[in-house]
Amino acid sequence: MDTSRPKTTYYYIAPLFAGAMAGISVDLTLYPLDTLKTRLQSEKGFQKAGGFRGVYKGLATVAATSMPTTALFFVCYETTKSLVQPLVAPQYAPMVHMFAASIGEVLACVIRVPTEIAKQRKQTHVGAKSLSAISILTDAYKAEGFTRGLYRGFFSTVARDIPFSIIELPLWEMLKTMVRERNGGEINGFQSACCGSVAGGLTAVATTPLDLAKTRIMLAEDYAATRKLRIRPVLASIYLESGLRGLFAGALPRMAAFTLGGFVFFGVYEDSKRLVEKCLDR
Repeated sequence: MDTSRPKTTYYYIAPLFAGAMAGISVDLTLYPLDTLKTRLQSEKGFQKAGGFRGVYKGLATVAATSMPTTALFFVCYETTKSLVQPLVAPQYAPMVHMFAASIGEVLACVIRVPTEIAKQRKQTHVGAKSLSAISILTDAYKAEGFTRGLYRGFFSTVARDIPFSIIELPLWEMLKTMVRERNGGEINGFQSACCGSVAGGLTAVATTPLDLAKTRIMLAEDYAATRKLRIRPVLASIYLESGLRGLFAGALPRMAAFTLGGFVFFGVYEDSKRLVEKCLDR
């Protein structure tokens, strides 16, 4: 290893590249499951929101922003973790992972929220006239402004993604630690991917109600005319209408997507990160 190279190089270049590759890989391979989940959660109902037709609607929008979003998250996550971890005792490592994940998610949502609005409206759009992501976001901005149009659902997205990450990332790290302890301190990409698969699937089910609230808020047609576009009133309304089952609408495709996605995502992330670090060490 070249000891003259600044250590911080790894905290930026390797997570940047690995996060970008992981994000685009999982989004491209598992996009149909995300579409089905969104339609199951739509207030229109599954069939009126498109059913099984056109499950790749909105894919181009996600593909264009997936790499920068995930890259930003992992750069923030790895950097925060590396700065804070030396300052705390080893037994508090899960708290460090939670904190780092929270910082990463808030910053990633700056890119993710407008993308989600465009993607989900394309996924649930039914009609002969196709909608572009630019036209959806432009119309949202013109009709309701920057906060209520372009960034509608920002706080509900953060409220969904922070709990997701503070469960998933520490769980992934914990499972990897368990594997290392039973494997002489080593872990390969496949083992890391399996840990990510378990962590992703369990976390996806636990956070389905928050994802449901975020979807309903983003898909609502008229923000100004609807005063109850907040997580608690939305979930309360769904519970009164459909009970506990309604709160977990889309849980199965969401769990399937994140179980498979966790395997792809974390496997690609670890292998890509190792590859970049090897190249930087030369």
